[in-house]
Amino acid sequence: MAHIAVERNRRKQMNEHLRVLRSLMPGSCVQRGDHASIIGGAIEFVRELEQLLQCLESQKRRRLYGEASRQMGDSSLAIQQPQPPLFPPLPLPDDHMKLVDFETELREETAENKSCLADVEVKLLGFDAMIKILSRRRPGQLINTIAALEELELNILHINITTIEQTVLYSFNVKIESESRFTAEDIASSVQQIFNFIHANSSM
Repeated sequence: MAHIAVERNRRKQMNEHLRVLRSLMPGSCVQRGDHASIIGGAIEFVRELEQLLQCLESQKRRRLYGEASRQMGDSSLAIQQPQPPLFPPLPLPDDHMKLVDFETELREETAENKSCLADVEVKLLGFDAMIKILSRRRPGQLINTIAALEELELNILHINITTIEQTVLYSFNVKIESESRFTAEDIASSVQQIFNFIHANSSM
């Protein structure tokens, strides 16, 4: 009887631990409620988190290296270039007009690009952009999206992920590092092409 009670308590604890483990994972990771499906989904979820962590750490290292390089370049330029005058001249009327024109150019742009694979919404202000992507969840999709955005020289500052069953919403805060002038339409179209490429490769 004591052995039966111990076994019953062990199973109760295991079921409780599995219930908590399932609650910590996105619903798309667990299709069924049996023990094997929960543990298999947890393994897949941890692997995706490890890949995401590696991508973010690599991006952080590249960003720190770029900032250090720019600081070294700025310090060398500061030595070579003459110091500006203590009292700079007052701007002429034409210069003032140019400043006003520059401020008015920083208007928020919005664009949408929808398909059967993803709904993409982009808000752009200067070199800062918010990219929202609503799509069906697929294995490895987030990692491939991050890599593709980096290739476009879009520096990812923050990522938010929301999952509802088989649907996922990615929200990216990015800064445009390229000197080329991207429009919101350009970014939305590029993101749609990224998801077309991911879907084509995952279907093979």
